[in-house]
Amino acid sequence: MTVLQSFQLNGKLALITGSSAGIGFALARALGEAGAHVIVNGRKADKVASAAATLQAEGLQVSQSVFDVTHAQDVARAVNQIEANIDELEILINNAGMQIRGPLHEYKDEDWHTLMRTNLDSVYFVGKTVAQKMIPRGHGKIINICSVQSELGRPGIAPYTASKGAVKMLTKGMAIDWGQFGINVNGLGPGYYKTELNQKLVDDPQFSSWLVGRTPSRRWGDVEDLGGAAVFLASDASRFVNGHILYVDGGVTATL
Repeated sequence: MTVLQSFQLNGKLALITGSSAGIGFALARALGEAGAHVIVNGRKADKVASAAATLQAEGLQVSQSVFDVTHAQDVARAVNQIEANIDELEILINNAGMQIRGPLHEYKDEDWHTLMRTNLDSVYFVGKTVAQKMIPRGHGKIINICSVQSELGRPGIAPYTASKGAVKMLTKGMAIDWGQFGINVNGLGPGYYKTELNQKLVDDPQFSSWLVGRTPSRRWGDVEDLGGAAVFLASDASRFVNGHILYVDGGVTATL
């Protein structure tokens, strides 16, 4: 196998959670372009169907799986159906996530639990369920979507920072426990990207100016910037990379 061939994902089945829009959709497209059969996931069937149709129109091999990543029973049922009806999962990207902003001293307990279920519990539920399928087969790739907030804080997002810091350490723990079974578990850490989640910040001239000045690459990230890194971590090219967090942030984590 040549170096370039090691990046190919031909014939591999990949589940990307929360992939009907934003970063997840971009990652589904990237893996599909590298040859993978991608499964688009979300909680809303209409959004999942629309995203899948868009990718299929581009000539990519796409299936759909509508389930709630925050409910362990739903996750188990969906993963079993995927493996029974489509094929064995070889790649998982835990991308589903959300943001609820607010000063920590005013934060609502129910918002804390909602955010943690979506950002952290889902990584545990889906990661463990898929790993249980991968372990007997002796191989697999799991990528957890972290964030620059896995390393750095900002005012008004302490719970989000806590959740993404936890995902970083859960990624390392998964790699330690599952590496012996031939599974690579790594994290992908986006910086600030132009997505629906960040639209208010993108539209704020003061914040945008601060961010661009703070980022060595001097721009916001485009979701397409994540594709190459995701394909690398999902492919044989990263076969000896385990427990690593790859930050794709334009250099934000490199500077004060």
